[in-house]
Parts: sequence; C-alpha cells; structure tokens
Amino acid sequence: MHSDAARLRVKTWLFTVIVVLSNAFGDFFMKRGIPDTARLATPLEYIAVLFQPWVAAGVALLIVWQMSRMALLSWADLSYVLPVTSIGYVVVALLGKVMLNETISAKRWAGIALIVAGVSLVSAGTEVSTVKRAEAPR
Repeated sequence: MHSDAARLRVKTWLFTVIVVLSNAFGDFFMKRGIPDTARLATPLEYIAVLFQPWVAAGVALLIVWQMSRMALLSWADLSYVLPVTSIGYVVVALLGKVMLNETISAKRWAGIALIVAGVSLVSAGTEVSTVKRAEAPR
C-alpha cells in the first residue's frame, strides 16, 4: 500500500509540473506569435493568426495542458490541484519579464509573493486524499 501512495504522489507531482509548464509556455508562445501590429477584430483574423508557428505551438501546448489537467483532476483533490497549479502565474510573470522584457510593478511582485506563499501552505504536508468515487448506476 505504501508503494501505491508513493507512486500516486510522484504521478501527482509529475502531472502538476506538466500542467504548470504547458499552460505557461502555451500562453507565452501565443503572446510571442501574435504580431505586435495585429489588432484582431474579426473571427477570420483570429483564425489566420492560428497558422502562425508560435501561435500554433501555443495552441498545441494548451491542448496538452487541458488533457493533463483533466487527468490530474481525475485522481487528485480539486482543493489541492487548483492552488498548487496557480504557481503557473509566477512562471508566466517570469517568462514575461525575462523573455518579453515586460515591466512588473511592485504590486504585481507582491501578488506573486502571495501566490507562492499560498502554494507553499497548500502543498506543505498535504497528502493526496482523493477517495475512489462510486460508479454511477447504469
């Protein structure tokens, strides 16, 4: 039984990393791929931008994000998954700062610090406690 719990813990952390990174990099690639001059207003303009290589890569990563998030939610508690995966906001801010040369105000850094503190509180010593749900009657 101990090995099953350890395996579940490793699987949960692995999928948490996949969820966080695929979401952050998917959003980053989409931002990177949309031309600065683009003022998307019509559905056709949005569709045309989907064929830009960076945007297409971003969309692919966001598909990975959604599928891995669904898998993670299938065995881990919602009250655990959402707070822990919110560390992605920190990753996005750092990507924006480092890769896109965005300015991050002191208030935003304070918000990022609060997110990190919250994730630390939620993840510290928390056991994955999802109980297998009963099957729905057919």
